[in-house]
Amino acid sequence: MISIKNLKKSYKVNQEALPIVDIPQLTINKGDRIALSGRSGSGKSTLLHIIGGILSPDEGTVMINDVELTAKKEKERDLYRANHIGYIFQDFHLIPSLSAEENIRIVLRKKGKETEERLKSWFNKVGLYDRRKHLPNELSRGQQQRVAIIRALINNPSIVLADEPTGSLDFETAEQIMELLLELSVENNQTLLCVTHDRHLMQRFPQSMEMEQWNNVISQGKVSV
Repeated sequence: MISIKNLKKSYKVNQEALPIVDIPQLTINKGDRIALSGRSGSGKSTLLHIIGGILSPDEGTVMINDVELTAKKEKERDLYRANHIGYIFQDFHLIPSLSAEENIRIVLRKKGKETEERLKSWFNKVGLYDRRKHLPNELSRGQQQRVAIIRALINNPSIVLADEPTGSLDFETAEQIMELLLELSVENNQTLLCVTHDRHLMQRFPQSMEMEQWNNVISQGKVSV
């Protein structure tokens, strides 16, 4: 479970603090699959980065399964994220000089026969077994995102955070990727929080959440977006 209380985050713009997130309380239960939407500048990605431990808030707490992530130092948050959180970005962030398979190997925590079988299984799941030796630039954008999904999920994190994972894909490919992501999160009993602007794709999720509902910065008009 993710429990957020009194969470605030601002950025400095021209020496002035620009508030971006002000969430009094928010709870996300284990196994929830939520599409997170909102206008540009409404704090969606910032919220995701705080839950993932990439950013620290100015105030407030994020509790994940009884662990207060916001009380940890940066290196501790990085370690926690590596062990418990899978992150999927819009722009894939694959290492261009490594094959699809090598991009996955660098995040694997264990070695051995069982791990090798799991690696093969995951490439089969996403339909890329025959392309696993290819470099990222030899794959389509949809195929690259499938590799990024494997990288995020292969260590079986309890939480998956996806920041506009289909934002740079065509409509048909975006549908396929979102369907795959939802299917795999159900199969692995993972909590999924996915930022998306696409209303059509949002309808595939059991739950949806608008930042305007939760973020006082937006709902109370503290800043224009």
